[in-house]
Parts: sequence; structure tokens; C-alpha cells
Amino acid sequence: MSTKLENLEKRIPIPDDVKVNLEGLRLKVTGKLGSNEYDFSHMGIELSLDGKEIMVKVPGNKRRARAMLGTAKSIIKNMLTGVTQGFTYKMKIVASHFPISVKVSGNEVIIENFLGERYKRRAKIVGNTKVVIKGDDVIISGIDKYAVGQTATNIENATCIKKKDPRKFLDGIYVYKKLEGIEV
Repeated sequence: MSTKLENLEKRIPIPDDVKVNLEGLRLKVTGKLGSNEYDFSHMGIELSLDGKEIMVKVPGNKRRARAMLGTAKSIIKNMLTGVTQGFTYKMKIVASHFPISVKVSGNEVIIENFLGERYKRRAKIVGNTKVVIKGDDVIISGIDKYAVGQTATNIENATCIKKKDPRKFLDGIYVYKKLEGIEV
């Protein structure tokens, strides 16, 4: 008696204005806003191009295989959305005790006078992400969802308050809106 290993597969349609290039397990997606690249070699999946569709195959049909298929599908859909529309995160600067000064310098966001501190707090900008400060808002936009989200996390973590009651000291920079599409 032989046991046959089943494969889970999913087809993801490619929009008309997007070019897809597949070299091994490295997927490169190019659209009107730029290009995104991702290496799937660590995931244990098979990728292939079939006309205007990307086909993802995962060996097995258990819970882990379904999870891997969903993850790969989400990454590819985010890449396609990124090169056609882009991603924007909006953050709000909250300062009730001391006025916070925020500025962009090179590939860093510099936060000054946070809780009256003398030293500057710094947050790294990841990849080709663009950060704009407008009044009390910090607008982060780009075509790579990972890079935009990681930049927002870096800024939020740079203003993390320790050894004070978080219910009273609400100062910081917080994400309040996530959008598809680039807004500046």
C-alpha cells in the first residue's frame, strides 16, 4: 500500500500593469510605483508562472502546509498591492508633558525633548520608505509593506516609556491609521 503525498495549491492573478519575473524561488514584481523582490527559498514551497497567474504549491495537506500556503499567498498579494498602490501608515505625535520635536535626517527619524530628556532618540528608516512630518502627524509610505510597518514600529519603540505609569504618561508617537495607497 503506497501513500500519496498531496499538494495544496493556490493561484494568484497578476494585474495587467504588473510584470512578474521568477528566478528559482526569487520572485520580482515590477509595477508603476517600483519593484519588490522576495526570496521564498526558506519556505519549502514551489512557485511557477502560468500565464497571468502565479501558482503556489505546498507539499502536504495538514495544518502547517495550509499555514505556509496562506503566508506565501499574503506575501505575494502584498507585493502586488505595493507596486500598484503602495502602503501608508499614519502616526500621531502625543505630547502632554513636554513638547516633542521630530525631524527626519538621512535614514533616521530623530526625536528630541521626549519627556524632557537631553539626549535624542533615534529610529531607523527601513528600505526605500519615505517619512514626512506634517504638524502632529508622521506619514510613512512606501511599496514594501514590511519596510513601512517596520519603520513605524521603530518609531513607536523609540518613544517607549519605561519606569513610569503608562496610564498617566501617554507621551509618544502612535500608529492610528493604515492605508493602501500612497498619501503624502
